[in-house]
Amino acid sequence: MTARLHRLSNGVTVLCDPMPGLETLAISVVVRGGARWEPKNRSGWSHLLEHMVFKGAAGRSAQEIIETVESAGAQINAVTGYERTSFQIRALKDRLELGLQVLADLVLRPTVDGDDLTREKDVVAQEIAEAYDTPDDQVFEMAQAKAFDGQQLGRPILGTVKSIGTAEPATLDAWRRALYAPERLCVACAGAVDEDAVLALAERLFAGMAPDAGPAAPEPGRFIGGHATLARRIEQANLVWQLPGLGAGDPDRYASRLFVEILGGGMASRLFQEAREKRGLAYAIDAWATAYEDTGVIGVFAGASADKAEALSALVADEIRKLGEGVTDAELARAKAQLETGLFMAEESPLARAERAASQTFMFGAPLSAEAIRTAVEAVTPADLARIGKRMLAPKACATAVLGPRAGLKAGEAFGRALFA
Repeated sequence: MTARLHRLSNGVTVLCDPMPGLETLAISVVVRGGARWEPKNRSGWSHLLEHMVFKGAAGRSAQEIIETVESAGAQINAVTGYERTSFQIRALKDRLELGLQVLADLVLRPTVDGDDLTREKDVVAQEIAEAYDTPDDQVFEMAQAKAFDGQQLGRPILGTVKSIGTAEPATLDAWRRALYAPERLCVACAGAVDEDAVLALAERLFAGMAPDAGPAAPEPGRFIGGHATLARRIEQANLVWQLPGLGAGDPDRYASRLFVEILGGGMASRLFQEAREKRGLAYAIDAWATAYEDTGVIGVFAGASADKAEALSALVADEIRKLGEGVTDAELARAKAQLETGLFMAEESPLARAERAASQTFMFGAPLSAEAIRTAVEAVTPADLARIGKRMLAPKACATAVLGPRAGLKAGEAFGRALFA
């Protein structure tokens, strides 16, 4: 089944996805907005706002919000990304009204108190420091900054201590009203839910939102590229290699996912077999594809001894180039099987279904069925994967980051030389 779509008169989207036989439900209030909409002087404000709404809302204190949710056996969470902010509750099937009420309060009626904001800025500053101190977090931020240099996509989602420090209660609440405007909001419910009940509650809780122009549209993403290095006295070199990828709506998006799966998606992937099993150059290595609305990246991450980092970089470049020249029938069949298994495993999770339906609605205007996605995946041919390889390499640009001992810091440049020689 595909989630049923409705729109309230003020533009709020409502998705209802009943899953017969379940005893639990998931609710996601998803915002089409995040770090990508932030001007430079407000970098990190979307994430800071996500923190702040939990400090108090609709007359409840932070403690009372959590006690209300957990006393009902429910679980609550929130996530901020570049293009989405999501507030989530998972609960037993008779907790629909409570869950929607709490999430509506957080999004629409938070108490943005000055003292709480001061304390939460310090908490986020510690989160920023923790990310910097975590090599396999920091190296990704370094690569992202090079991939999209000077753009919203190149700035950290957490922002900086300086940029979040400028937020005041009034300005942060004004940012909330713009970012969480009704036409940017999707209320998605999946699992043990009744469509009529969901619609009635959504109408009562969200239909009163006043329209808002929202923040200025983000600039189109442009993959720039470059090499970032940071010397640290740690045992391993942490390495990220990135190439231009595809946007979420690109016709080749499923071919891109299959390309990545064959390259470094599991223990049978080319990179795992060549880098770890045959040559012992790395313990952990994997590839991924990130798709934004209009652009994306295809990347590889690995940890390696500093003295093996350059050799590993050359190997990764070689495998990317060779994969673009051809794949075997067995490789393509394995990749399709892995993607389809992951797809249908997610179909059994109410939260995964709610989140996916909301994102697809923002991108395509309506949710896509799992069967439609499987049909598209099955239609991908070796020629489609070869086209992905050509599209990745055509701009002759890469973004790399190396964090670790000085002996491994030239690995990023070695990747560029090997790939485009």
